[in-house]
Amino acid sequence: MTSDRESSRHARRDNSGAPANGVTSGAYGLGFIGAAVYYIQGATSFLDGFIGFLKALVWPAFVVYELMKFLKM
Repeated sequence: MTSDRESSRHARRDNSGAPANGVTSGAYGLGFIGAAVYYIQGATSFLDGFIGFLKALVWPAFVVYELMKFLKM
């Protein structure tokens, strides 16, 4: 029989087996809100705002791409 502590530890894992971490989810959430405000604020039409929202969803990919370009990888 497993203890409550062990079973709760297993319940807090995501599908990849990595431990779920509220800090990283919070950081991504705040980053999403900031990116959405940034992109939507500069939008001049509904389509620009919609594209800005989509960009806000994938902002970490832009960061990694620019970092790799900066490091010449």
